[in-house]
Amino acid sequence: MIKVLVAEDMHIVRGALVALLGLEADIEVVAECASGDEILPLARSSRPDIALIDIDLPGKDGLTAAAELHEQLPGVRTLILTSLGSPGTLRRALAAKVNGFLRKDAPADRLANAVRGVAAGRRVVDGDLALAAWDSEECPLTAREIEVLRLASVGSDPTEIAAELFLSAGTVRNYLTTIVSKLSARNRVDAVRIARESGWL
Repeated sequence: MIKVLVAEDMHIVRGALVALLGLEADIEVVAECASGDEILPLARSSRPDIALIDIDLPGKDGLTAAAELHEQLPGVRTLILTSLGSPGTLRRALAAKVNGFLRKDAPADRLANAVRGVAAGRRVVDGDLALAAWDSEECPLTAREIEVLRLASVGSDPTEIAAELFLSAGTVRNYLTTIVSKLSARNRVDAVRIARESGWL
């Protein structure tokens, strides 16, 4: 029996996932939660084989939670579910050492097969997305630039970003200018849009 933890913040979607997996004779949902912060403690107590994690969770996002699981409970394999099917998002998922990556609009039978594949030790990745990631460009931003842009994307101004990252406001403004230039964006808002669409944020 493959034991699964389901992490999805939308109650109807989580209920549907649990119901779909419940139809499979060889799969049992042993735990479910609605936020990224709950995943690690719940995995410790329920000891699933697979954590099925939505990428966009409140609290810790799904990729951060998956990376934590990989580090602290390496026996729990991770399958990321996403509606954000961008090549950049897939690359971030692979960098977080996830074992599978499936789009939410995949046919229902693909879900159970993906769970079985990950449980068997295979890396399961949506085929179309894998090809798109292969062809797409790498993120031109440094880790620090992404950090600055992520804070800007939630409305922080240069002074607030500077305080958060222990930088001067002038340095943050320079980072933002460089980011806009590197992404060939019109302004900061456009840079955030480009980075999000590419899956870099």
